[in-house]
Amino acid sequence: MEEELRQQKSNCIKIVLFGPESTGKTTLSRQLAEHYNTLWVPEFARDYLQEKWDREQKTCEPKDLVPIAIGQMKLENELSQKANKVLICDTDLLETKVYSEVYYQGSCDPILDKYAIQNQYDLYFLTYIDTPWEADDLRDKPNERERMFKAFENALKQNERPYVLLKGGKNERLEKAIFHIDELLKITD
Repeated sequence: MEEELRQQKSNCIKIVLFGPESTGKTTLSRQLAEHYNTLWVPEFARDYLQEKWDREQKTCEPKDLVPIAIGQMKLENELSQKANKVLICDTDLLETKVYSEVYYQGSCDPILDKYAIQNQYDLYFLTYIDTPWEADDLRDKPNERERMFKAFENALKQNERPYVLLKGGKNERLEKAIFHIDELLKITD
C-alpha cells in the first residue's frame, strides 16, 4: 500500500491548488493547464465520494481516506509522466490530511499522514474564501469557511510548504498564479 502513496519522480514543476471547498481550485486548475498547454490532476475524492453518495446516501468516512489518497496519487503519478513542464494538481495528500484532522477530531491514518508530509511540490496556491460558496451533494461547511481556511493555511506553515495566497476574482487569481509559475519556469530553464 505504501508504494501506492509514494510520489514518483518526474521532470515537471508540480503546482498544488490548496484550500477549503468551493474556493475555485478546479476552475483555476483547468485555466492553468490550458494556459501552459499541459495536464491537470483532478480531485479523485470528488468522483469517489459522489459515487458513494449516489449509491448509499453517505458522506466521507475515515475508512474512505486511504483509498482516496491511493486514487489521487495514482492519477498524479500517471499524469506527471505525460505533463508538459508543469503539472497542475487540484489537490494533494496534505489536503486530505487537513480534512481528516478537521472532520475526525484531529486524527489521520498514519500512512496517509506519512505521505502527506513526505510528498513534495514546487508551489502551493492557497485559495481564499472570497469566492461564493456553491452547494452540492458533498460540500457541507458553508458557515465554517474561515475556520477551514485557517486549518489549510496552518498546514502549509507547519509543514514549511512554499505557498502564495490567491484572492480576488478569477482573472486576478489566474494572472497572479501565472506570474509565480513563470518565475519557477525561469529558474528551471
